[in-house]
Amino acid sequence: MRRNISTFGNKEYDVVVVGGGIFGICATWEAISRGLSVALVEQGDFAHATSANCFKIVHGGIRYLQHADIVRVRESSRERSAFLRIAPHLVKPLPILIPTYGHGMQGKEILKTGMTLYDLVTFDRNRGLKDAARQIPGGHALSRDEVLNVFPGLESGTLTGGGVMYDGQMYSPSRLALAFVHSAVNHSADVANYVQAEEILCSGNHVLGISAKDTLTGESFDIRGKIVLNTAGPWAEHFLSQSFGNPLLPKCTFSRDAYFVVNRPFPGPFALAIQGNTKDPDAVISRKKRHLFLVPWREYTLVGVWHVVHSGLPGEFTVTRTELQEFLDEVNEGYPPLHLTLDDVSLWNAGLVLFGDNKAGAKNLSYGKRSLLIDHSERGGIHGLISLIGVRYTMARAEGVKAINLVAKKLGKSIQDSRTAEMPIHGGHIENFDKELVEAVKNRDPKLSETAMRALFHNHGSNLENVLKYFHESAELGTPLGQTAVLKAEVVHAVREEMACHLGDVVFRRTDLGTGSYPGDEALHECAQLMEKELRWSQSETSREVSSVKASFPISV
Repeated sequence: MRRNISTFGNKEYDVVVVGGGIFGICATWEAISRGLSVALVEQGDFAHATSANCFKIVHGGIRYLQHADIVRVRESSRERSAFLRIAPHLVKPLPILIPTYGHGMQGKEILKTGMTLYDLVTFDRNRGLKDAARQIPGGHALSRDEVLNVFPGLESGTLTGGGVMYDGQMYSPSRLALAFVHSAVNHSADVANYVQAEEILCSGNHVLGISAKDTLTGESFDIRGKIVLNTAGPWAEHFLSQSFGNPLLPKCTFSRDAYFVVNRPFPGPFALAIQGNTKDPDAVISRKKRHLFLVPWREYTLVGVWHVVHSGLPGEFTVTRTELQEFLDEVNEGYPPLHLTLDDVSLWNAGLVLFGDNKAGAKNLSYGKRSLLIDHSERGGIHGLISLIGVRYTMARAEGVKAINLVAKKLGKSIQDSRTAEMPIHGGHIENFDKELVEAVKNRDPKLSETAMRALFHNHGSNLENVLKYFHESAELGTPLGQTAVLKAEVVHAVREEMACHLGDVVFRRTDLGTGSYPGDEALHECAQLMEKELRWSQSETSREVSSVKASFPISV
């Protein structure tokens, strides 16, 4: 992955993808793997917005049973299996414990019935998953004592036990997205971050491509394409309005989905579902309240998710300290032993997600249900223009298949069947993850810590040697940044081979440096100095980069 803007002017592509979140990235991989020529541009860094800030859950769709939506249950389960199969280093099963109370809708009997029905509907969820450690077990019940043994602080008066169901969890949403980008580039896709699509080029009502601008250099250029696929998410409407004066889309509502990171580990392997303060208005069969989740992730605990309808510009949202305190109060009410305070919060993450229609001021919100895939020749009379606005990270690969099927139809091309549900992506050529991780740790260079090797194997999988070559290049690159386990070699690799252009690209998306908490001044400055040398920054540029990253840690810095 090397950023080469000049390649975009040398050809006419079958499809130009605008927007490098997970939906645009998966569509790019889908297109190039099926024999189409494709260009991808992203105005910021790859997967820097909603994709990077998702709750790190690969949903299997059990919640959709409450909506009697079996189609979505099946789709979600199938895509969870695909992620576990093609990226075993970055996705693993996650057990979630749901406490039960009494013998009504909150009771064990109803929950057990729901889990049994889910297991039946997703009977083929482990098909093609040879690694037993990446298979999704069936749900099972726990006794009252077993639940209290794991979570002794739960309200025990009417507690009857609990149920354990499984979903998937990402080690790093950003690295998962980058693995798809790597795969596309390895198959000759032309991609670049920090390239803003400014306008769609047309001859009459037929698309010719886009005009674009390199935001790092200011250079403007055109990218010719037979089809433009708009995957810009919450920016999609604005992009179309720039080109045509109207968005050519149904009015979309977006939610600011937010969660926060607690800088202490959760005891044991289970995530815990606790009752929040809102209900699901769309549920056909519903428990008393929607759940919030306390989720173990690395050495941290993730807490969320909260939804707030966002009506402003896509880049203009935040999470205030007042909101964080309200979130904390709700969590502490659901599980008092946590005693969470603002001092426990090391980071918050938020992104804009396609949402349902809700009345102003509504408390019990209707969530987004399905992605939008629009052929603008049928809606707006613009030929060669398609928009895909995704609703959930889990469905990105499947929605990419649908989008590229439509692209091929518009091109009048017969292309290969999709193979992306089976083809391991970059780093995913692993037969047995746990066994190969043990081997990697056992055979590591003595100068490399076990913690560092584990993180490297998770982040890079079977392509680990691409990073370790820098580790062996010099003694300096073999040392960690500050008091962290992140190697200086990872920084150099990110710049030279993964298009890292800003300090935040490395801190938040290429490495584990700042994904959970502030890494410390020493580590941050060492990382900035390495990038300054690689990218020839001035001292003032380096200072701005450091200040920008520090501003993303308002709680702890």
